[in-house]
Parts: sequence; structure tokens; C-alpha cells
Amino acid sequence: MVADKILNFINGEFVATDKWFDNRNPISNAVIGQVAEAGKREVDAAVAAAQAALKGPWGKMPLARRVELLEALVGEINNRFDEFLEAECADTGKPQSLAAHIDIPRGAANFKVFADMVKNVPSEFFEMATPDGKSCINYGYRSPVGVIGVICPWNLPLLLMTWKVGPALACGNTVVVKPSEETPRTAALLGEVMNKVGIPKGVYNVVHGFGPNSAGEFLTTHPQVNAITFTGETRTGEIINKAAAIGSRPVSLEMGGKNAAIVFADCDFDAAIEGTLRSAFVNCGQVCLGTERVYVERPLFEKFVAAMKAGAEKLKIGVPDDPYTGMGPLISKEHQNKVLSYFAIAKEEGATIVTGGGVPAMPAELQDGCWVQPTIWTGLPETARVIKEEIFGPCCHIAPFDTEDEVLAKANDNIYGLATAIWTKDISRAHRMAQQMEVGIAWVNSWFLRDLRTPFGGAKQSGIGREGGVHSLEFYTELKNVCIKL
Repeated sequence: MVADKILNFINGEFVATDKWFDNRNPISNAVIGQVAEAGKREVDAAVAAAQAALKGPWGKMPLARRVELLEALVGEINNRFDEFLEAECADTGKPQSLAAHIDIPRGAANFKVFADMVKNVPSEFFEMATPDGKSCINYGYRSPVGVIGVICPWNLPLLLMTWKVGPALACGNTVVVKPSEETPRTAALLGEVMNKVGIPKGVYNVVHGFGPNSAGEFLTTHPQVNAITFTGETRTGEIINKAAAIGSRPVSLEMGGKNAAIVFADCDFDAAIEGTLRSAFVNCGQVCLGTERVYVERPLFEKFVAAMKAGAEKLKIGVPDDPYTGMGPLISKEHQNKVLSYFAIAKEEGATIVTGGGVPAMPAELQDGCWVQPTIWTGLPETARVIKEEIFGPCCHIAPFDTEDEVLAKANDNIYGLATAIWTKDISRAHRMAQQMEVGIAWVNSWFLRDLRTPFGGAKQSGIGREGGVHSLEFYTELKNVCIKL
């Protein structure tokens, strides 16, 4: 793979095309590479390679050897840690301190966790009397679904890609990955690692491009793709769901969120501030699990707003390799324009701007980058667009509440239902609130803690299905029953 040319990875080979698009660094919006856009021919080749590997060396490989290769992947990712870190930060502009702590280690760990899991998952076994006075046994047997189309987002490119590729490969499937056009580098780099450790050709394929009339559409509508897993915005997920309906193919969709944090007056104040600051502003607010709505019990409201303001204003906005950088840029100029449009909407709707609300002053060489200020609002009604609609930027609205019933009604009054964070020392209240929140994951006195064995996914328009632990195996395998008459 040439340094400034990012190629498709098909059947173990890096493949150029006659159509290219720019890879830009969001710090300065400068072009830092050219990406080969896959057309229908390349997607067809990638799917054919994946099907051949499924029927050939990968499909016939013993589980122990498959696990051994996945563990070798983990070692090689860690050996090339700095390369993955550089690639991830070049694409996203996020602080190296963040990517080195979360993106790259978790990206590698996803292979290890699921390699361990497939070795130890039990199946069903039943013995039954038969009408002729004899008996039969029934047992469950898991086989791979087939070729998995993996559609990845740009906010945590390696982590969220391997979150799908890890269990898919552990279960014996093959994959065709379509990374975001904004963040193609680590998916391509992983192809080098696959070859290095000896993963058979065709097991892991990467096609670059866009959605409509490009790699995304060609992949999701391909009749030889047996299942589709997607993380991204709800509108795109709905399109993929429609495409998957042709052929009745299974889908796993993790989509948008407009997550609420609920802060009670009896909380550990410092922990609640630290956790809410992270959930609102980490990764420049580009986290599906992030917090954009904060509800604070009235006796604590003013103190909480003041502390959040102070914390947001202490965040240093800067470049990835500065160890003091607390927040990088947004992913692209397009997304910057979207987030700034919501900043304008909040002002029009009458929000009190506690802090931020615009673009920070940056050095001349960075002024064309995709920067925005961490932003906090108060004073808006629950009908306001910035309270109802996902922004996916470093911003939150903070509102007071008086009763549990009131805050539950407000927090649940949204089309999304991905996550929540509840801050209280009252354990009974914590259970009561968590169980009534219409979300896929409810944190209590924490945020972004993830045991990879637990189910992950969203309620309402935040998603379909669950991944993680045995729940990933339910999606990435077909469970058949074998009945034997004795």
C-alpha cells in the first residue's frame, strides 16, 4: 500500500481503480491522500473472494487454528501500534492520547475477546422419548452465516470495525468491509496485518467509497452478501434495512442517539461532572453513546451548570500530537457546517449560551480545519430542535427537574433510545430509574464502561439487534438443531 494512495483490499491484494477521491485531514482540511473508489466490479470481486474463502481454507479450518490466527492478529496490531495510531489520528484529528487509550487497544482487544469466547460457548442438548418407546437426542450446532457486509462509521473507525469483524471471523464468517469514506486508513492497514499473520485470502476484504451508486449500495444490495451489520446514522440504517429485506437477510443496526444524563442532588458531584464532561465532549462529541441532554435535580442545578462551564472552558482544543490536547476537530467541513447550523438554531430558539457556540480562534495553519467550541446551553423547552434532534457534536443542553416521574417522561420522550447515564447514591433509585429508561444500555455512576461480554445495541430508532458476548454469536452464526434417533 503506497503511503499517499489508499487502496481497496480484495482477495489478499491491494487494488487500485480508475476513480479516486480525496482523503482530508480535519485539522487543516488539507488533502493527505487519495482513495481508490470501488465500483460494482470491485465489490463483486470482493464478495466472490469472500464466498470462495468460506467454501475453501477458512471454512475448512479447525476452530483451534482459526483462534490461533485471530490471536496472532492481536499481536501484530500491537506490534504496529504506532502505525495504527498515526493512521487513525490522520483520518479523524482526534488526540493521540485518546486514540492510544481507547481506539487502538480496544480495536485489537475485539479480536481477542471473541477468539476466547468461541472456544467456550456451550450449546443445547436434549434427550427425548420417541413414540416407538426408544429415544433421540437433539443438540444445537452453530455454523457461520456466510459473507458479512460490514458498514463502519467514522467516529471510532478501527474500534467499531473490529467490533464487528472480530466476532464475524471468530465464528467462521468472511467479511467485506466498507469503511467510511472519511476514515479509510486503518481498515486498509489491517489488510497488511491479515496477510502478515497468514489469514487466508478472501477472508477479509475492504472496498472504499460512498453510499448511493457506490461501494455502500453495491455491497448492501449484493445477493451473495448473507448478512449486514451497520453502525451510523438512522437514515442510512433505514436504507440498509430496506436493501436487506430483499433476500430476507439478517441485519444488525446500531444507529443514532440523543442520550440523556440524569443527575440527582445526592450524586457524587465530582464524579458526575467528570463523567458528564467526558460524555458530552470526548472525541469532539462524536460518540453515539455521548450525552446531548442533561437533566439535573433542581437543588444542584446552578452549581452543576457552573462546574460544567468551567470544565468545558478548560478543554484545550488542539492537534493530535500535543499531549495537552483535550479536544480535536470535527471529522469534516460538511459535519462542521451541520453542527454550526444547530448552534445557530439553538440561538434562534432562545437558548442561554452558557459557553461556546461558535468556532475557536486557531493559528493560521489550522484556520481551515473543522473546529468548533465545546458548547453548553440552558433555558430551552423540551420541544426545541436541539433537544429533540441528534447533533453529534461537542454540545449539551442542561435543564432542571423536580421529580423522578417528571425526568423519566422527559428523558424517554425521544425517537432514539441508545444509552443513558444516571448519577445517584441511592441504589434503589438507581435500579428503579435504569429499568424504566427506554434505552439499550443504562450506566449508573459511570459512562462508557463496557464489558464486551454484555449486550450492546439500541431501542426505538437507535437500532435493531444486540452484539457483544453470546449476543454477537446469535447474529454471526446460524444455530441449527441436529436430531438423532437412537
